[in-house]
Amino acid sequence: MDALLKLDATELATQVATGAVTALAATQATLAHLAATEPKVGAYLSLDHAGALLAATQIDTARKAGKPLGPLAGVPVALKDNLHVQGSPTTCASRILKGFVAPYDATVTARLKAAGAVILGKTNLDEFAMGSSCENSALQQTRNPWDVSRVPGGSSGGSAACVAARSAFVSFGSDTGGSIRLPASFCGLVGYKPSYGRVSRYGLVAFASSLDQVGPFARSVRDVALALKVTAGLDPLDTTSSAQPVPDYPALLARDLKGKRVGVVREYLDKLPNRQVANLCQAAIARMQALGAQVVEIKLPHADFGVQVYYVVASAEASSNLARFDGVRYGLRVPADNGIRAYFSTRGEGFGPEVKRRIMLGTYALSAGHYDEYYGKAARVRTLICRDFDQAFAACDLIATPCAPFPAFKAGEKSDPLSMYLCDVYTIPASLAGLSALSLPVGFDAGGLPIGMHLSAPAFHDDKLLSAAHALEQDLHADQSLQLDRTPSL
Repeated sequence: MDALLKLDATELATQVATGAVTALAATQATLAHLAATEPKVGAYLSLDHAGALLAATQIDTARKAGKPLGPLAGVPVALKDNLHVQGSPTTCASRILKGFVAPYDATVTARLKAAGAVILGKTNLDEFAMGSSCENSALQQTRNPWDVSRVPGGSSGGSAACVAARSAFVSFGSDTGGSIRLPASFCGLVGYKPSYGRVSRYGLVAFASSLDQVGPFARSVRDVALALKVTAGLDPLDTTSSAQPVPDYPALLARDLKGKRVGVVREYLDKLPNRQVANLCQAAIARMQALGAQVVEIKLPHADFGVQVYYVVASAEASSNLARFDGVRYGLRVPADNGIRAYFSTRGEGFGPEVKRRIMLGTYALSAGHYDEYYGKAARVRTLICRDFDQAFAACDLIATPCAPFPAFKAGEKSDPLSMYLCDVYTIPASLAGLSALSLPVGFDAGGLPIGMHLSAPAFHDDKLLSAAHALEQDLHADQSLQLDRTPSL
């Protein structure tokens, strides 16, 4: 592997800025490595070789001319294929968007370009971000770089797999109920779901508008902090984005946890069937205590209803958001002898089984006579879950739980929808409450598969969460026995 690919994004950007490394060399090395790993991993749906090399060349020219460079100048970045990049296809890994080319940049895309990031291409996902394994893609199968017989997690599986495979330094995905954090756990990465409203959703193809957030994958917390600093902030094009000031996240990273209170839901760890996951999380919590944190037991009594609430709320919002895909204005159009038949035929052939399942579930939950019974009740329980977190955060500053109930599973192993839905049992509650949350690698199981721990903090306490995660990360990496610096042997 080229030595450049062993750098994290922060170090690469520093070396590009000083001229120690050229953006072109970093991009060429990444593209060459990508060409070797993609046949095994299948993370990307589309690549822009020419655009990436041109952007890298322009960065090097600007540096030689003495012009200021952005904080991500020369860093190769990948984007989940539900984020628009002007002039590039946006497929959402669905047949129904066949031939669609994005007419504008998502706000995240525009901010990354302004920061000097080199956009390599678009990554695979579960169709319309609906899934937990990346097996629902209608276009291709993405595999986990740590074991190609296993899934990378979903829905942002391609975005996780490309960073784990070193075919991008940073990637961006979307997280509705765990779609960044679960793949990060399965692929041994830091995956960050910002507070709801912290990052603009403009140019993100909507799944569930009250839950969706765009966030980064990276190999270190400091890279995540840098990526969040670049992309966070008010966007007049997204009315749900927050006007709260954006802190200098990288500058606020700490090396200890003195004075921090870490909440632990004891039942989660005691009842977790996979004891390797439970033991690694318990060991990481003990390290937090050794770094100065006070560990306190908390209760989240309504979190057990999180999966049920999520699949009513998210499906209801999906049934509304996906009504726009009608075969009339863009994408796939199946010919028929009248407009109504064309509409039904297009949606019938264009959407995959999981998307259809959620549209039907959501439409039923919103239908006359059932709205109060399902959607209304789910909304009320969501409020109770939010109150549980409010009460918990009165006693602690952040909450530590497992991220996934198990390591990455084999492709095809979870064929029924319910077992797949339960993959997100620990990540969904934080999404329903709009919290800041992340998955942090804490070790490997006996088979060499990565394990992540879930950390969450109150909304717009992203700086405090990243700081705590960085302190724990530094301590974990100092223990050579954990081998957290090793990479997949592709």
